[in-house]
Amino acid sequence: MLLSATDRCLLALYMGIKGITVKKHWDNPVEHEMPAAARVPAEVRIGAVAVRPATVLAPMAGVTDTVFRRFIRHASLFSSEQSAESGEQGSGAGDQGPEAERIEGAISNLQSGCGLIMTEFTSADGLSRMRESKRRRYLTFYDDEHPIGAQLFGSNPETLAEAARIVEETGFDLVDLNLGCPAKRVVGSNGGSGLLRDLPKIGEIFRAIRKAVTIPFTVKFRTGWSESEIVCVELARMAESEGLNGLALHARTREQGYSGQAQWQWIAAVKQAVGIPVAGNGDIRTPEDAAAMVAETGCDAVMIGRAAPANPWIFRQIAQYTVTGAYEQPAAADRYRMIRAYFEMLLAEAEATKDLPRDARMGDPAGKMKQFATWFTHGVPGGAKLRAAIYHARTGAEVLTEVERFFASRLEGEPESETDAAGEPADLAQAFPEAALLCD
Repeated sequence: MLLSATDRCLLALYMGIKGITVKKHWDNPVEHEMPAAARVPAEVRIGAVAVRPATVLAPMAGVTDTVFRRFIRHASLFSSEQSAESGEQGSGAGDQGPEAERIEGAISNLQSGCGLIMTEFTSADGLSRMRESKRRRYLTFYDDEHPIGAQLFGSNPETLAEAARIVEETGFDLVDLNLGCPAKRVVGSNGGSGLLRDLPKIGEIFRAIRKAVTIPFTVKFRTGWSESEIVCVELARMAESEGLNGLALHARTREQGYSGQAQWQWIAAVKQAVGIPVAGNGDIRTPEDAAAMVAETGCDAVMIGRAAPANPWIFRQIAQYTVTGAYEQPAAADRYRMIRAYFEMLLAEAEATKDLPRDARMGDPAGKMKQFATWFTHGVPGGAKLRAAIYHARTGAEVLTEVERFFASRLEGEPESETDAAGEPADLAQAFPEAALLCD
C-alpha cells in the first residue's frame, strides 16, 4: 500500500522519537463477542490499594507521562456531571445522564473507567544516579492520578531496591518491576524480558525490593523467552512466595515481540497457580476483548496498552459495556474535543514547567503533538490533511490552531471523503497500523 509524501515524513518522524519503535499492529486479531457470564471485575485489591474498576493503563515508554495519564483518566470519565466540572477533558462519546449513575453504582465507587495508571518504565540505574531535578521529570504526578504505580527496570538488586525506595518516598501507591520489555537495548543490559532466562537473579531482585519498601510491589512479565522456554507459572509462584502483591502477564514471549496472537491460556495457568491478583495483558482492543479475557482466564484485572492511545475512550467504553452490554463510539465532535483537550494539556504543562531546571522541563510540546497525530486522527475522514498541517507546524500553539481549523467545517456538517486528495488512505495506521510502543 502506497503512502503519501506527507505520511512518509510522519512515519520517519515517528520512528525517530526517543523511546518509540514502530511495530506491527495486531496480527489477524480475533473478534470476540460479549461473554454471557463474565464482566471486568468492579474491584481488585493490590495490597492495601483498591483498584476500582479492575482496569489498568499499561506502562508505555514515551507515552504514559503525567499529561497522557491524566488525559486518559479524564477521557475515561462516565459521569456527565463530573465531566462538566473537569472541563472539556471529561468530554466523551455522548452524554450519559442517568446511565452514568447506573455504571457508577455497578462497577465502582469512582467515576472513571480507568482504575490504575502506570508511569513510563524508568531505569533504576538512571534514577539512582540522576539529579533531583531530573528525577522530577520522570516521577512527576498529580493528586488526581491516584492510584498510580511507578515501573522500574534494571538487573542489579541493590540498585533496584534503592530506586524503589525513591518511588515510595515520592508518594507513589505501588512500585512495579518490568520483566517484559523485549527491546534489544533493554534486554542487552539484562533488563526487561532479558531476565526471564535467569530466575535465580529475579528471586534476588524480588527479595531486595520487597525488603526495601512497604508499599505494594508488583511485577509485569512475559510468558518466557521463547516457546521452548516458558517460565511464567514458575515465575508467578516465585513472586507470590517472595511477598509480591500482584502481577501482570503479557501473554507473549520475548521472541514474539508484538507479533502473532497473545496466548491467553498462560494467563489462565498463572491465575490457577497463585492466590495474588493477576492482571491479563495482550490483544485487548475492545470492551468485548476485555470481557472475553476475563471469561477465558479468570484474571482479576485487565491491563491495556496499545489500544489506549488509539482509542482514549476504551476504559469508559468498558465501563459502559460492563453494565449495559453496549457502548458508544465517538463522533467527530468527541474526537475534536479529545484532540484539543490533550494538546491544551500539553501546552499547559509546558507553560507550568518552563521556569524549572532544564532537566525538569517538558520542553516544546509540538513534538509530542506530532507523535500522537497518527493515533488521534485514526478514523477521522480526511485525517491526512490534519497530519500534514500538524507536521508542518513549528510550535504547539500552531498545532492547536491547525486542529481548530481542520474541525471547523467538519463540525458544521461538511461531508468529507475517507481518502485524501491523491486518493490514498487517509489513515497512516492502515498501512503501518498503529505503532506499538517500546514496552507495553
